[in-house]
Amino acid sequence: MRWSAITLPDPFDILGQARAHGLVYGATVSTGPLDARTIGSVARPDRELTDEELAQAEVLITDLHRRLMPPRPLTPAQVEALRLIAKGYRYADAADALQISQSALKARITAARQYLRARTTAEAIQRAASYDLI
Repeated sequence: MRWSAITLPDPFDILGQARAHGLVYGATVSTGPLDARTIGSVARPDRELTDEELAQAEVLITDLHRRLMPPRPLTPAQVEALRLIAKGYRYADAADALQISQSALKARITAARQYLRARTTAEAIQRAASYDLI
């Protein structure tokens, strides 16, 4: 939605603050479900955004939202493996707790890292926690 089309109250004067910084013309794009919404704005000082520019902003913000969301849910086995490692279990202890081999545990964690687009197990744990998966 273009800022000029917003009719809602602005109790925090966000649009006024944007104008004070030279951001007179802009638009805001909102995408995703209510519990995982991404909101992004674009602005310029000299003129309203064209329909094409607004469409490009929507594509970029929607793509960013899609990239930040988990690609798909983790399996219960992957969740449990990450949970144990997050609690401080060593791989051998986590594997024993799950009654699986260490290689099976590592395979679950590797798959979870790939799903979460994480380079390390610590990053996978952080992302899974931020998505409320663990």
